[in-house]
Amino acid sequence: MWLWWRADKYGEGIENILLELKMPREVDRPFQAMEQVFAGFWMFYDPPDWYEKWWEGKFAVNLSLEIVSIGGDIHFFIRTPRALRNLVESSIYSQYPEVEIAEAEDYTKDVPQDIPNHKWDLWGSDYETVKDDIYPIKTYSRFFEEKPAVKEEKRIDPMAALLEGLAKAEPGEQIWVQLRIMPVTNDENDYKDRAKKEVDKLANRNDVSKQKTSPIIKEAADVLITGQMPGEVKEEKEQMFLPPEMKLTPGEREVLSGIENKVSKMMFECYIRFIILGEKEKWNKANLKNVLGFFANFNTENLNGLKPWPPSITKIHKHGALFFNIFFYDRLLYMRKRRLFRKYIARFAYNFPKHGKTMVFNLEELASLYHFVGRQAVPAPIIQRVESKKSEPPANLPMD
Repeated sequence: MWLWWRADKYGEGIENILLELKMPREVDRPFQAMEQVFAGFWMFYDPPDWYEKWWEGKFAVNLSLEIVSIGGDIHFFIRTPRALRNLVESSIYSQYPEVEIAEAEDYTKDVPQDIPNHKWDLWGSDYETVKDDIYPIKTYSRFFEEKPAVKEEKRIDPMAALLEGLAKAEPGEQIWVQLRIMPVTNDENDYKDRAKKEVDKLANRNDVSKQKTSPIIKEAADVLITGQMPGEVKEEKEQMFLPPEMKLTPGEREVLSGIENKVSKMMFECYIRFIILGEKEKWNKANLKNVLGFFANFNTENLNGLKPWPPSITKIHKHGALFFNIFFYDRLLYMRKRRLFRKYIARFAYNFPKHGKTMVFNLEELASLYHFVGRQAVPAPIIQRVESKKSEPPANLPMD
């Protein structure tokens, strides 16, 4: 309660703004360019020390990346403290100079603030990883073999399913997708320690110390029983005592390589949330399949994937809690929806002020989840785009 109070007081002095990003007609930059954008965002890393945390209430800076459909009109937003706006813009412009960035009003304030009510309803969820978050999800490098000269229309863009689904939203219906990111190191989140422990476990490296050479008496007994000299079984023993890494299958090597590659890059602690809301007579709950299908694009059997986090899903099972849910079903469902709606507007973790259901993603994973797309790759006609190309003024332009 003390930390919550101090953090609330500290947050009162931070002015957050919402920046809208308008993409150009064509995006010919490789996905690695978006990795560089997130590398620039990682420079927000500034964890509080003991005094700042417990007395001043300081907390780590975070950004909220949001994709929103309002009646089929798609927008890309970034919510950031106003003091860091220049760093956000410079990180984006350094790789995507054609993108237009402008301050926008908070779209969450344009709907009734008491949802769900008699007129408006919602459905939503937070997300979690299927396995431990040190296992990587499917990234853009596995959707296609990227080459510097690859044309945009030949890309298989993982965001295509999401944007096409968002474009199908009808008037009176809105779909909100939120990805909050916060730069971390192993000091705040022990992902490197957990990854090393998991790699050692998968490679059976702990069994190496248990392998011992046979004593002389045992070798003599083997000669008397089998009639084979020690030199004759040397090749068999060498095969038996190969390093564990040499006994892995190609699939197992891919898993180990994926874990090690993931933790070798800069990391962010993240949470993912989405909400579908609208007027009860107009909104189509079936559209949530479009959002669920987007996150399913990043799932693999041998590595990791994303799935809705059960405690946050706006659904109550009537068979739970010794039939307690049957008698209080409507009230429990209302409270869960209200909680999710409030957390989205405040950009809080689901069970704030506790740690929340967070995951760690590296630059490559974030670039796959949130990036800029051109019209050829995703032809959704209602995405806000910059229709004209800008260029620098000529050097000999008269100034008088």
